[in-house]
Amino acid sequence: MSIAYQLSFVRSTLPEDVTLVAVSKTHPVEAIREAYDAGHRIFGESRPQELREKYEVLPKDIEWHMIGHLQTNKVKYIAPFVTLIHSVDSARLAETIQREAAKCGRTIEILLEVRVAEEETKSGWEMDELMHYLGSAPFALMPNVCVRGLMGIATNTDDGEAVRRDFQVLKRNFDTLQPNFGPRFNILSMGMSHDYPIAVECGSTMVRVGSLIFGERDYTK
Repeated sequence: MSIAYQLSFVRSTLPEDVTLVAVSKTHPVEAIREAYDAGHRIFGESRPQELREKYEVLPKDIEWHMIGHLQTNKVKYIAPFVTLIHSVDSARLAETIQREAAKCGRTIEILLEVRVAEEETKSGWEMDELMHYLGSAPFALMPNVCVRGLMGIATNTDDGEAVRRDFQVLKRNFDTLQPNFGPRFNILSMGMSHDYPIAVECGSTMVRVGSLIFGERDYTK
């Protein structure tokens, strides 16, 4: 099946108010161009250098989302153009994004990544830790950062009910934090190729779908 066909299929399964991020990480520019030519404009990458290289050669009306773990020393590569950083999982990273955004004279929109999965390998804030951090009003001192919502990854399991529980926890966390930020805090990024229908049922407003659109990734490149 073509990328355009798969993209159309995934779109057909989503409510109109759910945003689709086509996860293009490790896929070539040609694959992104095919999705672009089919009308898609929002793409997700997980490696800052790869993201910058693709930004430089592809149309400038693309919205680039950084969805993978982001090291503080790599923020500078994407700060001039990135639309949304999903994976802000520490105070140090948020503060680095503020510095780099200020250097570029722009405001960078971010999501706070909250850890709900049971695997130790998953990153993200513990909710208690995040609430404590927010209690110190740090974002009032970050004029170049705009917190738009939360992101999370469910436990990697075939147990649909376990996945649903993770997403329900993330939605409750979102509802708890929303009053701290106001109406612009309206993005709940959860759900990937294998579990996004459950995420949408649980209140996701943004899904990150890669393999269903582009096929399996080639990690040897």
